[in-house]
Amino acid sequence: MPATPSQPRRTVAIILLDRVVALVTATRRVLTGREDVSRATWVAVLAALGVLIATAVSVVGVLRTPEKLTPVTLDPPPSTEQVGTSPPGTPRAQARPALTSPAAPAPPPASAASVPPAVAASTRPTPTGTTAAPTPAALNADFAVADNALLSYGAVVTINNPGSVPAAQWTLVVTLPRESLGISGVEGARASRDGAVWTFVPDGEAGQVPGSASLRVTFRVNGSLTGSAPKACTIDGVACAGLPN
Repeated sequence: MPATPSQPRRTVAIILLDRVVALVTATRRVLTGREDVSRATWVAVLAALGVLIATAVSVVGVLRTPEKLTPVTLDPPPSTEQVGTSPPGTPRAQARPALTSPAAPAPPPASAASVPPAVAASTRPTPTGTTAAPTPAALNADFAVADNALLSYGAVVTINNPGSVPAAQWTLVVTLPRESLGISGVEGARASRDGAVWTFVPDGEAGQVPGSASLRVTFRVNGSLTGSAPKACTIDGVACAGLPN
C-alpha cells in the first residue's frame, strides 16, 4: 500500500493571506446581501480592507526576508574609565561626582623655625656642671731702665694681672724715638718691628700672665744712650707707668 504523501507545511505568511482573503469574501457577502448599504460604507470597508491587505503584505515580506532587517544594536555599558566622557557624535549622560564634604586640612607640623624663641629655649636641656669662662681683668704695665752702657741700655717692662683669672693673650707696644735705634736680647715675649714701633706678644704658654701675678719682659735698646728713651709704651692700649720724661 503506497504511503500517503504528506501535505506541505503552511507558513505564517500563507495562513495570514488565507485569513485576509476569507475576511474579504465574508465582508463582500454581508454587504451584497444588504440593500441599504450606502456608498460611503463601501468606501470605508474598502479602505479598511486595503489597509489590512497592505499590512499583510508587509508582514509577509518581513517574514520571507528576515535577513534584510537592520539589527538594532545597543551600546555597551560604559566602563569605569569612560564614565564622564562621551565619544564624539553620541550624546551620553556624564557621570556626576559624588558630593562629599571637603576634608579639613591637616595642621602643619611644628618646625624649629615656627617655635617662639622663649619656648624653644625652655625646651632645650640645660647642661649641668658647666659655667661660662670668666673674663680676665685688664692688665697694666710698668717700664723701667735696668742698666746703662755707652751706646745702649737695658729695659724691663713688668706686666701685672690684678684679677684672679690668668691672661693668656696680651699686646705690649713700645715706640722708640727714631728708627735708627734697635732692640735685642728680648726675653719673656716675641718681638716684631714696624719702623720705630716694636710689638711684643706672648711666647707660647710661657707668656701667660697668672692671676694676681706679674710677668717680666726684658730687652736692650741699642744705638745711643742719650735721647733713646721710648716715646710711648702701652699694654692692651693702656699706657705703661714709669716712662722717663
